[in-house]
Amino acid sequence: MERSEIRRLVAVEDTHWWYRERRAILRAQLRRLGRPGRALDIGAAGGGNTRVLAEAGWAATAADTSPEAVESARERGLDAVRADARALPFLTGSMDLVTAFDVLEHIREDDLVAAEIARVLAPGGHALIAVPCDMALWSAHDEAVGHVRRYDRDTLTVVVEKAGLTVERVWSWNVLLRPLVAVHRRRSEGSDLRRLPFLVNAGLSAVVKAERWLPVRSLKGVTLFLRARLRR
Repeated sequence: MERSEIRRLVAVEDTHWWYRERRAILRAQLRRLGRPGRALDIGAAGGGNTRVLAEAGWAATAADTSPEAVESARERGLDAVRADARALPFLTGSMDLVTAFDVLEHIREDDLVAAEIARVLAPGGHALIAVPCDMALWSAHDEAVGHVRRYDRDTLTVVVEKAGLTVERVWSWNVLLRPLVAVHRRRSEGSDLRRLPFLVNAGLSAVVKAERWLPVRSLKGVTLFLRARLRR
């Protein structure tokens, strides 16, 4: 992610509907994992998700290739290191949880990233991964933010399982807004990341929150989430 995009993300992520609801999804998943341990947040940018981990009791470290991202995370009081996701500077089996939200799609060697996630996880540890889905949604936004690909359920599952992880669940997110996103992306000329008017942000937030209760997670969305485990 470019320096300007990181600055933009840090400025809007606390209030932007997309990032707020993703943090809610992360909190819900953490409650399923039980007792906190040591966590690594790969591609942490400004550390929004790392803060969620820390607030939930995890000993969390933010990792990002960008020095600006690491600096932003440290300014928020987080433990942060500069690291390449293809060669993580952490001991084998040292993590109980690895999160990688919007990481794999930026790296051509996504198999190396998945292998590193598996390597640093302790037996029984979990990985939580989020990626943009469906190449039919490819647009100027993807190019502006440095995406290499978008995934479907099969391609994401294959790369994770080849790394030695057992996939527990894959589900779609941002299903209800997919038609709107598809239309918007066809007209897009760059990154979608910007501060929105209050009413627009509130309306989009209300729609995506409805997915917490509606049976839509098996349908096509804009994002795929995956939870996997390294078996004991």
